[in-house]
Amino acid sequence: MKKTLIGLAFSAAMLLGTSTVQAQIEIPAASPAASVTQKVGLTDVSISYSRPSLKGRTFGKDVANYGEMWRTGANSPTLIKFNDDITIQGNKVPAGEYVLMSIPAQNEWTIILHKNKELWGNNDAKYDKANDQLRFTVKPQTNPRTIESFTINFANLKNNSADVELLWGKEIASFTITTDVDSKVMAQIQEKVVNGKEISPNMYAAAASYYLSANKDMKQALEWMKKANAKDAKFWNLHAQAKIQANLKDYKGAIKTAEQSIELAKKANNPEYVRMNEQAIAEWKKMK
Repeated sequence: MKKTLIGLAFSAAMLLGTSTVQAQIEIPAASPAASVTQKVGLTDVSISYSRPSLKGRTFGKDVANYGEMWRTGANSPTLIKFNDDITIQGNKVPAGEYVLMSIPAQNEWTIILHKNKELWGNNDAKYDKANDQLRFTVKPQTNPRTIESFTINFANLKNNSADVELLWGKEIASFTITTDVDSKVMAQIQEKVVNGKEISPNMYAAAASYYLSANKDMKQALEWMKKANAKDAKFWNLHAQAKIQANLKDYKGAIKTAEQSIELAKKANNPEYVRMNEQAIAEWKKMK
């Protein structure tokens, strides 16, 4: 009897051990998890999702069926998160994390930001339209090449915006995220440059460069950039100063500053800035 019990215990242990070994076997996921993060202006935007593949199926017919709610990925919900209030396709959206859902169609996609993050499947019974934070439509485009695995990425980055692209099969659906940059940068300039007491050349240069890129007060931008270059001249800051001078139609002064930028760029072995300055000088000579 004792031997029988020992034998049973040994067999159970062997089975348990085999089960444990089997549970630890790792195989590739059919729809592997992915995440993509992008700084849009001064705002962090991140998207986490799973990436199903076509595997011989047709988008809109066999997967992500046209006219049906889609989780915009696979497995767990696709989540989009931003740490500041933003604007999507002209619609204001509070900072937070949302489920990104969609309803694909041949000529129009409906994109949905939903507040209930417990949703799971495409037709989850918990879905309630009342919990949609935002719904909007976009026109899809035809991709010249076939995308085998569903992909989300950021494209067309600008100072305060970027496009979120959804790509699968021959479909491209995208929407634009816009963030508030100007008020944040101007608040920093006011605090650190206008009201600042210990202002470094880098601060002067950053403020001037922003004024140049945002087409603000060029006279003020020139004053700040001259202060930056007077203390610690850099070829890239001299190039920016030349562009500010050209904006003020001081082409003679712009050419002189660009020539100084070329000298420093050559010493730094930076042919790109040499070329940019030479091209600018050629244009400004026509303006004199």
